Amino acid sequence: MPYVLAQRWISDTESDLGLGTVVALEGRTVTVLFSATGESRHFSRDDAPLTRVIFNPGDSVESHEGWSMTVTETKEENGLITYIGTRNDTDEKDVTLREVMLCHNIRFNKPQDRMFAGQIERMNHFTLRYDCLVQRHKMQQSDLLGLAGTRASLIPHQLHIAKEVGSRYAPRVLLADEVGLGKTIEAGMIILQQVLTGRAERVLILLPDSLQHQWLVEMRRRFNLNFAIFDEERCCEANLDAENPFDTEQLVIASLNLLRKNNRYKQALDGDWDLLVVDEAHHLEWNSEKPSREYRVVEGLAQNVPGILLLTATPDQLGHESHFARLRLLDPDRFYDYQSFLAEETAYQDVASAANELLEQSQLSDDTVAVLSELLKERDISDLLQRIADDAESPARDELLKLLLERHGTSRVLMRNTRQAVKGFPKRIVNTYPLAMPSQYATSIKVSKMMGGSKSIEATAQQSLYPEEIFQEFEGKDASWWSFDPRIEWLIEQIKASKEKMLVICAHAQTALVIEQALRVKEGIRSAVFHEGLSLIERDKAAAYFAQSEDGAQVLVCSEIGSEGRNFQFARHLVLFDLPLNPDLLEQRIGRLDRIGQANDIQLHLPYLAGSSQELLLDWYHRGLEAFENTCPSGGIVFNQVRDALFELLNDRETASISLEQVIEQTQSIHQELKQKVEQGRDRLLELNSGGQKSGQEIAQRIAKRDNGTELPTFMFNMLDICGVEQEDHSENALILRPGGHMLHSQFPGLTDDGATVTFSRETALSREDFQFINWEHPMVQGSIDMVLSDTTGNNAVSVLKSKALPAGTMLLELIFVADTSAPKKYHIGRFLPATPVRMLMDKNGNNLSANISYDKLSSQLSPIGRHIASKLVGASQAFIHQQVQLGTTKAQEALATVKAEALEKMNHALNQELERMTDLKAVNPNIREEELNFLRTEQQQLAKYIDNAQVQLDCLRFIVVSPE
Repeated sequence: MPYVLAQRWISDTESDLGLGTVVALEGRTVTVLFSATGESRHFSRDDAPLTRVIFNPGDSVESHEGWSMTVTETKEENGLITYIGTRNDTDEKDVTLREVMLCHNIRFNKPQDRMFAGQIERMNHFTLRYDCLVQRHKMQQSDLLGLAGTRASLIPHQLHIAKEVGSRYAPRVLLADEVGLGKTIEAGMIILQQVLTGRAERVLILLPDSLQHQWLVEMRRRFNLNFAIFDEERCCEANLDAENPFDTEQLVIASLNLLRKNNRYKQALDGDWDLLVVDEAHHLEWNSEKPSREYRVVEGLAQNVPGILLLTATPDQLGHESHFARLRLLDPDRFYDYQSFLAEETAYQDVASAANELLEQSQLSDDTVAVLSELLKERDISDLLQRIADDAESPARDELLKLLLERHGTSRVLMRNTRQAVKGFPKRIVNTYPLAMPSQYATSIKVSKMMGGSKSIEATAQQSLYPEEIFQEFEGKDASWWSFDPRIEWLIEQIKASKEKMLVICAHAQTALVIEQALRVKEGIRSAVFHEGLSLIERDKAAAYFAQSEDGAQVLVCSEIGSEGRNFQFARHLVLFDLPLNPDLLEQRIGRLDRIGQANDIQLHLPYLAGSSQELLLDWYHRGLEAFENTCPSGGIVFNQVRDALFELLNDRETASISLEQVIEQTQSIHQELKQKVEQGRDRLLELNSGGQKSGQEIAQRIAKRDNGTELPTFMFNMLDICGVEQEDHSENALILRPGGHMLHSQFPGLTDDGATVTFSRETALSREDFQFINWEHPMVQGSIDMVLSDTTGNNAVSVLKSKALPAGTMLLELIFVADTSAPKKYHIGRFLPATPVRMLMDKNGNNLSANISYDKLSSQLSPIGRHIASKLVGASQAFIHQQVQLGTTKAQEALATVKAEALEKMNHALNQELERMTDLKAVNPNIREEELNFLRTEQQQLAKYIDNAQVQLDCLRFIVVSPE
């Protein structure tokens, strides 16, 4: 095309310069001024990387004066174009605009405009864009969202609970799995689902001070959720940016202690949270006359926040009344009276018995059939019962069990799994070591008893468990006890003999400090200490030092605070330097190692001083509760019933009115009775409902199948190659990624200048916390998809099809439209109408060939073509391309009607089914909240409206020319 002064051209290599104007023609060169940037370029006339800009009828163009028009006609005179059309702001017709008066800042974003302007993308960029569209479509409608992308083992009961609770609107649930069963992981998966589906945008997690950094790390490492810790210092800093500091972050971790302050509590109340999470909820003490300050703080928030998750491994630790009070936080209308709650619990036994027979008996007894018919009297179950009678293996058995569990008990608001139900735990091997009582301790204990004092029997019993503290009380705080305490020498010998990592737990911080000092001073043992006197960062450093496989600490010495929340299951040796008086604290200590996923049997080491209170307490735990070999969920209740006798024995065994054997017999009797009640009653129902082994296993199998597939690695390797990210093998199943020298975009999501080590293997990710676990939900994957689809990358291409079957010169236009709609995130419309690619393959007659020629089949036969030749082909075929874009758009609009109809049908089917189920349940199960039903009704109405508003838009196109093979 000959150059003429005042013509408008665009640079193929520097499209950001805007629209250029030919300002000089000298010999073999042409000079183009790009007025938007004030820069000019000199080109050779023969091979200038320039494309002539000519708009077509139907296009909207803007003048440099700011007004725009829709082109209806073009006229060319002496090589210059004049546009004729209708002015958009006044509707004035037959307005003219000479091309020299076009706006200098025109950008070409529509795929056809960029193609006509010569901004033709590489063929592999087009393919990448299409792959991104397909993968986004799959992800948005996936029912595994928030489950598959977690860096965690695929444990059925965790997946079942997370799926069941995380899919609800504003879930209000008490997660009460026993120690080591993964409540934090369940909570994280629930939070992630709520965030990814838009059900929750603002989340507040309340924790004891000691657990804040652990949760922060867990949320980032396992779930890629970037929470911020708010303490008093952070709140003061945030006040500079907002009146309410909690408004400066969406995802917040704070301590209950912070909210004890009235001003911070009021600010948290005004935070407009969607979800509240409270860990260690057994600390929320309550009675009807005087609830604790912590309880009142959570209660105030619970009245304002739609969704609540309470976490505790020991729901009855502060008594059954406090357990009721935590349920009351979740639903005060449902749990309004403690006595009514107790009366209701007694009715669960019939339900549990029926559920047990459904599980364990091939034929149901007449009594059970009668009980089931009464319990499920609101519907006819005769067909289900007949199918079970005809076939003991009939799926009707599971269906009937599900109906039973849904309608009775507290299973909708309380989830509790036990080790007995879950299985797969290691053995606990108990090793006891009697040691001689040092004379120094014997003397100080004797003097202490003689002096008596005003202390209560409980206080003196508690003190008797720690002879080192009694010794220091008489000899002074600086008195050195570790030089003669035989437990120190014994511990050193154990550490040297095992050569393995060892966790040591004692009751008090000062004791932990002395033990750690003794290990370092006497033997130079690599050790770390963990206690409440350390800052959160110092505690995390100590835990990380212990976790290091090489050059890390062999021993970590913890005070009692180390027995809450922390996970040290990479070790298998646990030393209980002393024993706590509370059975729940003992279980929490052991639970630091004895957790699901622990690969080794747990070696419990129990040194004790002969004749001491510790020996007596050890005997009570061992023979009375069997608390070392097995978990003891009823330990707290048993303790409360025998505590007075136990205190008396600990205080002075010789003068006690009851013998240890009598207390142990009494303990065994109560313990066995409670175990039977647990089996027969409420906990059995919870076990059946919370375990969800079948559904959990199905989810785990689906995720495992996805993990083992090649779709994600293939997609990401293509993405990384095209985007210019360098890849280097690190080790088996691991890669090092670094920014390349010629990146397609200035930055790649999730990749810093220092690079990142990544793995696609879940197993590798679980063993190497320093690796990023790349999965479909990972920010690097989702971010890279968004990066490609949010700009013009690959939105057009020109390819050659070598074929003998078609005449040379045959033209095809492949058009990829996207059908989608805008809706508030909380409705998660992607379940029913994800951004849906709609493909058209148009020939010269306006026929759509996409049904006959698949995308993959066509792509495999295409070859790329140089940009210069591609621009010439496009320039010569503008009429064909324009016509097929118009025809394809019409056909896409017709296809949109089908997409909308299918989405509406899918939505109505799913929500009608759920509404019907929930409405039926509400008639017989008071745990169904009216708010849930109202949300479902509103959701259905709103989704229908948003689906109806769906539009279709051209996203990318590919011009294909047939050449001889």
